[in-house]
Amino acid sequence: MDPYTKLQQLQQQMERMLKSMDSLQQEMLESLKENTELKVENQLLREKLDKLTVKEHEGKSQSGMDMLKQIYQSGYHICNMYYGTHRDPSADCMFCLDILDNFGKKAVHK
Repeated sequence: MDPYTKLQQLQQQMERMLKSMDSLQQEMLESLKENTELKVENQLLREKLDKLTVKEHEGKSQSGMDMLKQIYQSGYHICNMYYGTHRDPSADCMFCLDILDNFGKKAVHK
């Protein structure tokens, strides 16, 4: 193979690598953007949860169990594995449901 052909092949390989790098860079930027959005959403959810907790301590007549049910029904996890994260309202979390089902029972057994 002559040097000119080798040089052309090398140039083509470099162009493919540059396209690949551009694609990876775009994917990285999208991931960073999504990560930032999720951090903001997480912070807003924590603030909302803090407000709910403050309202409970301000003398609301809601019990702790009612508050947990309300948080769960509004689409957030109450289990220790995913606490405060958004959950798909159309799918139940077995860990959260376990807490809701057994919360009263554990208090009675103590």
